[in-house]
Amino acid sequence: MNFDTFSFYFTMRNIVLFVFIFTLFSGCRPKVQETDLPKLNGYWEIQKVEMNDGEDKDYKVNPTVDYIQLKGKIGFRQKVMPQLNGSFQTNNIREKITITTEDGHFCLNYATAYGKRKETLVQLTDSVLVVKNADALEYRYKKFIPFSKK
Repeated sequence: MNFDTFSFYFTMRNIVLFVFIFTLFSGCRPKVQETDLPKLNGYWEIQKVEMNDGEDKDYKVNPTVDYIQLKGKIGFRQKVMPQLNGSFQTNNIREKITITTEDGHFCLNYATAYGKRKETLVQLTDSVLVVKNADALEYRYKKFIPFSKK
């Protein structure tokens, strides 16, 4: 085997290894299943927003959290303000939520008297919620624990 042949095989091996590793890591997020949808119920605190350019906007302190309540694929989302005693204050404005399926992904469709919007569920576990909006901004939430339980 001469040097050119060795160099070609070494380069091809690196390309195959790179493609394998890329494929492995690009599929790290498990797909949201219908059985996961009840995990949306509860209080969610925003952690960060990933912008289109790859930049992140981190949220260190949040005066409000999102409360989601679903029965099946219909429910509502409401902003609430946690209090030190473990209760919540709210302005009673609710966004109606309906969950639909598009291209194999679950979508959260919101509606109020002021308009409609849609987010695609990217990741959903007991403690993590990630959604992507129409502008390809990715919102990462963590399950909120009331102050009285911390």
